[in-house]
Amino acid sequence: MSDFLIVGGGVIGMMTALQLADAGHEVTLLDRNDCGREASWAGGGIVSPLYPWRYSAPISNLSRWSEGYYPELALRLLEETGIDPEYRQKGLLYLHVDDETKALVWAREVGKPLERVDRDFLYAKEPNAAPGCDGALWMPTLGSIRNPRLLKALRTRLMAMPRVSLKEGVEVTGLRRQEGRIVALETSSGVIAVPEASGQVIVCGGAWAAQLMESIGVRLPVRPVKGQMILFKAPPGLVQRVVLMDGRYVIPRGDGRVLAGSTLEEVGFDKAPTVDARDSLWHSATRIIPALADCEIEHHWAGLRPGSPDGIPFIGALPGFDNLHVNAGHYRNGLVLAPASTRLLVDQLLEREPIIDPAPYWPAL
Repeated sequence: MSDFLIVGGGVIGMMTALQLADAGHEVTLLDRNDCGREASWAGGGIVSPLYPWRYSAPISNLSRWSEGYYPELALRLLEETGIDPEYRQKGLLYLHVDDETKALVWAREVGKPLERVDRDFLYAKEPNAAPGCDGALWMPTLGSIRNPRLLKALRTRLMAMPRVSLKEGVEVTGLRRQEGRIVALETSSGVIAVPEASGQVIVCGGAWAAQLMESIGVRLPVRPVKGQMILFKAPPGLVQRVVLMDGRYVIPRGDGRVLAGSTLEEVGFDKAPTVDARDSLWHSATRIIPALADCEIEHHWAGLRPGSPDGIPFIGALPGFDNLHVNAGHYRNGLVLAPASTRLLVDQLLEREPIIDPAPYWPAL
């Protein structure tokens, strides 16, 4: 019997499973589809909030810890699975930043390399960037990761771990409680009992987490927020690093392909791509890198982010329950915050000293 049952096989669920298995525990991970096919797959893979100085301390604290962890994780997964998550630390160029002074003050306060650079520096770094800029903000330490390959590597590693059981294509439709304890999971494949003495349940269901919690009368303020992206088939070298302008961005991959994103849409659980979004993303991307206008759009997709109040995730044990925990509500920053938010929860589950103060994320619902 598993010590831990994890509901949701995105980046949060899979990283949680990996850490618990590393610590010697039996883990069952359930996902209604294949692991890693929802918001974690649909994002861009920038290992930072887009404008980090605009976020609150709880998000910044998780982000800084995670950013330092990704290079190590990418190397580990490459060695263990042969799949390269393609972590690239090429920096980020910010164009047209309205609150530049605030950004620079923030960078000095947290010790983050960020500087104003002139037009010669900008176009030396990115010759194909939007013409006519008199300079940019430059963050040299920013990295990005090819999230579909990261997820593939995580899944491959978990499948090879004898302490981990992946149950894909199994939808958890409800939780059964008995007083202050979850005693079973109701699933599309039948009822799964939770071990009486040691079984712990962790909900990492992303945009669907609130629906699951409603089955036991708990209101978790997490909602779906649709985001759409497009992928250009560009020649290698056209774009070398992440470039961000007016809230939209382009992200290069190692093979030359360039992602452009993203939209923010409050449309419930509808994740169908739309022509209007495609056109809007194309116009934004070709303003940032005009040469993309000559490149084919290879793919267009949408995903559902788990929106939450102020974008701060809920991480911790649910009040009134002995064995129910949640890690959900990361909004736009699930991939960014995943290493730290999962480590923070695992620290609490295993009664270790937490990496940061858990209080700001406590789900006092």
